[in-house]
Amino acid sequence: MNFSYPKSEKLKSRTAINLLFSEGKSVSKYPLRLVYRKADPEFDKNSKIGVSVSKKYFKKAVDRNYFKRVLRETYRLNKHLLMDNLPEPYVFMFFYQTKDRLTYEEINTKTVQLFEKFLIEIKKLDQERGQ
Repeated sequence: MNFSYPKSEKLKSRTAINLLFSEGKSVSKYPLRLVYRKADPEFDKNSKIGVSVSKKYFKKAVDRNYFKRVLRETYRLNKHLLMDNLPEPYVFMFFYQTKDRLTYEEINTKTVQLFEKFLIEIKKLDQERGQ
């Protein structure tokens, strides 16, 4: 199992991010939110993810950076839940949306629950398309 988070998995394209917010869907598991959209097959060969922590909740960059590091780490350790079950590449944006300062363990648990909820949502959409 590969637990890396290489540059090829980092979401940096402005056009992809704009499309993600205009056409993407989202799944939430308090205090986390995952906005997703199918990746453009001609540009993205594998899934990409970006993380964000709002300035509204954490005024100091030190605090925002800490939670972004935690989100990236929880993604890195649990990405196999997504990658092993996705039929095609997706583009994700991963948000931390609360003032509460949760511990790493709590965030990790919520991340796993969020990924499972996302996979259930994807399976529902595939079944609706198949009918």
